[in-house]
Amino acid sequence: MGALDGKIALVTGASRGIGEAIAIRFGAEGATVICTARSLEPGKDHLPGSLRETVQRIEELGGKGLPLQCNVAKPEAREALVKEVLERFGRLDVLVNNAADATYGTMFDQISARRYQSLFELNLRGPFELIQRFAPGMRERGQGWILNISSKTAEMPAGPPFDRFARSSGVILYGASKAALNRMTVGLAAELDGTGVAVNALAPFSVVWTPGADLVGTAQYRNMPGWKEEPAEAMAEAALALCTGDPVVVTGLVVYSTDYLEKIGRKVHTLDGRSELVGWKPAVD
Repeated sequence: MGALDGKIALVTGASRGIGEAIAIRFGAEGATVICTARSLEPGKDHLPGSLRETVQRIEELGGKGLPLQCNVAKPEAREALVKEVLERFGRLDVLVNNAADATYGTMFDQISARRYQSLFELNLRGPFELIQRFAPGMRERGQGWILNISSKTAEMPAGPPFDRFARSSGVILYGASKAALNRMTVGLAAELDGTGVAVNALAPFSVVWTPGADLVGTAQYRNMPGWKEEPAEAMAEAALALCTGDPVVVTGLVVYSTDYLEKIGRKVHTLDGRSELVGWKPAVD
């Protein structure tokens, strides 16, 4: 029996990377997983991965998935998504807000007003509005889990002196949006305290090495002291733990994947959930 048997889960940004891993793991644990992203079909984007392929992997493991194309940065697309989910299923049990725009490499004096607005629309307003639409139903039923995917860039850079990543990565806008997401997460957890609805935020402790991470130029920082990488399976494992925990006590957390798993004494498993993950290497090396 899976940890999410009978649950309806929605994972945004599920065509690749962290979102794909979470969707596959949730499907393997018995959830019907609604997978959303902009890339519905293979070969339609500059990166590998699509919703069709994610759902195919879920089904190959015996799970149930539904691909729904949605650009979370567009209010009308979010509204259409909510309408279709509620018309098809009548409820949502688990919401994972993973879709985001990173804007690595854009220094402060190169950020346009349009870019500023579009990033916060996707990274903050999108998750907030999906929570506004789905959380009331969870509260009425007395049970639900909301997970916002954050980033370590939400933390203040240490310094001076500042390291090369802080000086040159161009992540201040992305980091600011994730810092706001963290604050929003804990505030929502407080407002929903005692209702049976858990609200948490989860981030990689460092870098989840995927083709997407390589595309934005992260590789140039791999020789920095203390640099670490982790598998997407670690994020999926921690997401599963947070989305099956007791909402009375497992809420209002902003945690890092591997750190949290170590704290609760939980091992990282393969995405099918059948065995412990061993011998992991970065997908791009």
